[in-house]
Amino acid sequence: MDKLKIELDWTANTNHTGFYVAKEKGFYREYGIDLEINTPEADDYSKTPAKKVELGEADLALCPFESVLSYNTKKERFDAVAIATIFREDISAITVLQESKINTPKDLDGKVYASYRARYEDEIVKQMIRNDGGMGDIKIEYPKRLGIWDTLINGSLDATWIFTNWEGVHAKSKGVALRNFKMGDYGIPYGYSPVILAGREKINANKKGYKDFLNATKQGFLYAKEHPQYGVDCIKPYVAKSDADIDLLESQVFSNRFYGDKNNWGILEKEKVDLFLNWLYDNNLETAGLKSEDLVFANLL
Repeated sequence: MDKLKIELDWTANTNHTGFYVAKEKGFYREYGIDLEINTPEADDYSKTPAKKVELGEADLALCPFESVLSYNTKKERFDAVAIATIFREDISAITVLQESKINTPKDLDGKVYASYRARYEDEIVKQMIRNDGGMGDIKIEYPKRLGIWDTLINGSLDATWIFTNWEGVHAKSKGVALRNFKMGDYGIPYGYSPVILAGREKINANKKGYKDFLNATKQGFLYAKEHPQYGVDCIKPYVAKSDADIDLLESQVFSNRFYGDKNNWGILEKEKVDLFLNWLYDNNLETAGLKSEDLVFANLL
């Protein structure tokens, strides 16, 4: 068996269903993969999933695509690559409480944004505000990552970045009304998130193992798409207690619309990646000039 370890980007949720389904159904085992799945509450997010891959503590990480770019542009470069995406399009959003009277991004000027401290994140949010006619004069705070959602729900901070298929559904389950601002509606061609990250050197040393991992993972996500209740049954034992009141089936059905199909699951399209990269360069958020071929390992799917 080929032992691999993946670090997920958050507590277990419907962005991750395919991993748990593939493990439960034995898809990984059929491909000779012994997969260990870890979530960040194990160490209270003391290190990011991508950092654990860089340090050799994990083989794979789930993270925003920006993390791949970030690790390739740091002073001591780590040759990280994206090998697959979970969703075909962006289903994240900047969100505020509907009762806040923040009606469009420009109204965030002078408000407080709860940031994950991801590279580019704060500047992307400021640019969204500017694109809507504001100044981009938002205050940034950095709560503990796993507590960020609570700062919005309890009203202590004004806005944060969410996945509409998870926190969006969770808010609905709690009877909390949100107002979401999608990147694409405000001139930001935000690409893929989350993606599966790995180190190019490790992939080159074990292409078959990584390819088999992706084939099994693809089966898991597509099985969840066809059998959403089974997907829910697979992730439910791992969902954090703080998320116990979420309507898991509603979240799963929502997510299924964006997984793709047998022909395109996981594939990062060059044009979409380069569109986002060029946006970062044009807005002086990055200067490295890297292209999709530098950041995406494209021949494993």
